[in-house]
Amino acid sequence: MSKSKIKIIDDLSLRAEIEQKIEKMSHVQLAQWALSLAKHVLPYLEQELPNLEQVEQAFKVNELWQVGQATVHQVRQAGFQIHNIARECQSEIAKTAARTAGQAVAVGHMREHAIVASDYAIKVIGLASDNNMKCITEERTWQLIQLQNFQQDH
Repeated sequence: MSKSKIKIIDDLSLRAEIEQKIEKMSHVQLAQWALSLAKHVLPYLEQELPNLEQVEQAFKVNELWQVGQATVHQVRQAGFQIHNIARECQSEIAKTAARTAGQAVAVGHMREHAIVASDYAIKVIGLASDNNMKCITEERTWQLIQLQNFQQDH
């Protein structure tokens, strides 16, 4: 198991299970899963930034990439735009939710961004719950269920 690139309180056994399963997924499945994680924590960004048009446009670029209608360069640029939004956020929770979205979009560039998006989503839940392990484990469990759904359905 790889070490998280960001500092988080986590359920390491669930993270290890997720990491093992993502190795077997296609690049497109991974991108779809990562976007679902980002959309799940988007309300935390929306509290500070009610107009999410730029984020939604970046998600669309990734979705176009998934069907061969956008380039890796376009996906990278879309991810960078979201990270610019993150830098403008005042609250740590909104900033982290934006980082989740930026990493999720960037999965089109590199598969490794998926686990980072997953970790950022965990950090969002940690921040929102004062690092309540029950909430963190519930989020990791939800992520795992989503992952299994994308493996089966797509």
